[in-house]
Amino acid sequence: MSNTAAQSTKGSNGATPEEQELASLMVSTLNLEIAATDIDPAAPLYRDGLGLDSIDILELSLAVSKAYGVKLRSDDENNTQIFSSLRSLSSHIQAQRAR
Repeated sequence: MSNTAAQSTKGSNGATPEEQELASLMVSTLNLEIAATDIDPAAPLYRDGLGLDSIDILELSLAVSKAYGVKLRSDDENNTQIFSSLRSLSSHIQAQRAR
């Protein structure tokens, strides 16, 4: 993909194409009343940010596993960091897929 094409696929929120794809998965999986392009990739997923709760995170984990083949374990000591934002979750997914 050319730089121009890559730039044109970024959301108005500055999300990368991977983050935008994940945001779309989040919106459809969780039936969020927000457009994927309106999700700030750096905003917290919990409470004050997107407002997700533990059940939402569980549903999202299952959707990520199915869509990307990446296992997100409830006992992972890094979950607080992994699920801290859309950007952090997307980075984790990309790193796991690269293995």
